[in-house]
Amino acid sequence: MPAWQEAPFYSERERAALAWAESVTLVGEQHVPDAVFELTSQHFSAPELVSLTMAIIAINAWNRLGIAFRTPVAGPR
Repeated sequence: MPAWQEAPFYSERERAALAWAESVTLVGEQHVPDAVFELTSQHFSAPELVSLTMAIIAINAWNRLGIAFRTPVAGPR
């Protein structure tokens, strides 16, 4: 969802989650910025942030497995 920052459809909490997801996904290129951590911490409790992070990690793992093993993307049904 590369255009999430420009889209007017997300709440502040959803925007914080998307910023967190983007930062965690790109953590190999840069650390999670303090500003993103502070923003996300305003909208999510510590247990919620752990759950959100674990979901992001799982989705990233599935994506990497799919890419590595050249799993074809399902087309329309």
